[in-house]
Amino acid sequence: MVRTAATLMALALVTGIAAGRGSDLPVIGSAPGFELISQDGRQLSLRELRGKVVVVTFIFATCADACPLLTARLSTVRKRMGTDFGSRVVFVSVTVDPAHDTPEVLRQYADLHGALVPGWSFVTGPPEAIRAVATGYGVVYESKAGGAIDHTFLTSVVDRAGDLRVQYVGVRFEVDELLRDIKSLIREGG
Repeated sequence: MVRTAATLMALALVTGIAAGRGSDLPVIGSAPGFELISQDGRQLSLRELRGKVVVVTFIFATCADACPLLTARLSTVRKRMGTDFGSRVVFVSVTVDPAHDTPEVLRQYADLHGALVPGWSFVTGPPEAIRAVATGYGVVYESKAGGAIDHTFLTSVVDRAGDLRVQYVGVRFEVDELLRDIKSLIREGG
C-alpha cells in the first residue's frame, strides 16, 4: 500500500496520541528502506539494521538552530538508553543537504555535537536517493537563499521487524515518551 506524506503524518499524530495513553504502538506500515553512506564512508541500509529498533531523523550540518537541538535531544535519549544503545537501538540521522554534507562533514558534525558514537550513523547519498528517503518518511525540504534549508522535523521509530511504529513531530518531543516507546519496542517479541 502506498502512503502519501499527508497520510503518514495523520497516522503519526494519531499514533503519538495513542502512545501517550499507554496503548501498544500500532504498525503504521513498512518503514521506507534506504541504502546510504555513513560518516565512516561505508554503505548502511535499513535492511542490515533489522533486529534493532531504529530511530530515523533528518538534519543538515550547517543548520544553526533546530538540527543541533534535535541532535542534543537524541543525545540525551542515547545516554539514558544505557547498554541498549548500539546493541538493541540505533539512530540514523539522514542529511537533507547531500550536496554539502559529505561523510567527512557529517563526521565533523557528529563529533561537534557529541554524537560520534557507535550505534549512531549520520548518512548521505545522491540527491535523488535522499529525496526518496525523505519523501518516504513524510519529510519535505527546500533550499533557501543563503544555504538554509527548510525541512519537516520528524523523528521516526522503526521496530525490529522494519515496521514504522511512531513519528514525533518537531524537536521538542518528550524524552521520556520516546524512551518509553523505544523500550516497548525492545520488549516486543522477546
